[in-house]
Amino acid sequence: MSKCKKTHKRFDTINVIPFIDIMLVLLVMVLTTATFIKQGVIPVDLPNSKTKETKETQKEITVYVRANGELYYEKEKVDLKTLEAKLATISKKQTVVLRSDKASKFQDFVSVMDILKRLGHEQLYIVTHKE
Repeated sequence: MSKCKKTHKRFDTINVIPFIDIMLVLLVMVLTTATFIKQGVIPVDLPNSKTKETKETQKEITVYVRANGELYYEKEKVDLKTLEAKLATISKKQTVVLRSDKASKFQDFVSVMDILKRLGHEQLYIVTHKE
């Protein structure tokens, strides 16, 4: 017969890591369910995503890509050359919000992204609906 030695560990401190994990999960849930998104003026049917990021910003420029291929800079209908000219006049640190209809051609989306990349814009947000 073998003897099993039982040891008891005395807890002098409380482990707060699980508490912090739970609080962070609750914070994420609150932030993702809060309604910070402003609805756009031009109606587009946004695609869905599993995650969502919201951020309070100062003045932001909104670019719309509609399902029929129309492009809008704010509320003004533009073509690719005009869009590039207008985006070239704003600061590279200016926030640009891209609202692309989920039924739009991928090429239209890529064309706008190419312009933003070529002009060196760093603050870009793509708006989606959370499922």
